[in-house]
Amino acid sequence: MALTSITFKEKKYELSYELINQDKKLKILILHGWGANKELMKQAFEKKLDSFCQIYLDLPGFGKSSIEEALNSYDYALIIKEFLIQKKLDIDIFLGHSFGGKLSTLLCQENQILILLSSAGIVPKKSLKIKTKIYIFKFFKSLGLNSFYKFFASKDVAHMDSLMYETFKKVVDENYEAIFKNQKAKTLIFWGNDDKDTPLKSGELIHSLIKNSKFYPLDGDHFFFLQHSDFIAKKIKGINNA
Repeated sequence: MALTSITFKEKKYELSYELINQDKKLKILILHGWGANKELMKQAFEKKLDSFCQIYLDLPGFGKSSIEEALNSYDYALIIKEFLIQKKLDIDIFLGHSFGGKLSTLLCQENQILILLSSAGIVPKKSLKIKTKIYIFKFFKSLGLNSFYKFFASKDVAHMDSLMYETFKKVVDENYEAIFKNQKAKTLIFWGNDDKDTPLKSGELIHSLIKNSKFYPLDGDHFFFLQHSDFIAKKIKGINNA
């Protein structure tokens, strides 16, 4: 593990990262999802993608990386870009799980390769229960009772501080349908059939939007990739021949 400092909007961010197999030519940046960290992604792929130079990064506010103000996904992408420039890393493959999938989609260019694991970015219709919670929270907020937010927050942020909750509110309802549609990179999309956080139909929609993509529904929930890392790694290694 290493630490580096990035300045973004006149604020300094300490980013925790790790480079594995630095002698390998092809570089893959692997980004975790909301509430996770680089260690989870290393657990899944470190040994499976040993023919690549692997870059693992704790996103600001997660793991051992700092956060200085509430960010949206574009802010995160710009911070990652600055990190890659600073470290002189030219990425061949962007791999992202959930929230990391959104960021990977923003970062990946047409001449690169995109790997999505149950990516966020499709905003599902809110249930009546969720709409009611939002209404009640806004009512308390109008009374100046912001400290009650933890009673109404998603389980993803229930144990996080108010800064990360403000960040969550910025990123959770970002609709990326147009961004997926404009993505021209060769793309592999993997999804958990029983994913409740990002439903399978979201993956099917992303597949239909990204024309140069292949879709692989697999057994499991939102963290299905932990049990299918062999299969995913095999497909990544063979993508140039696909």
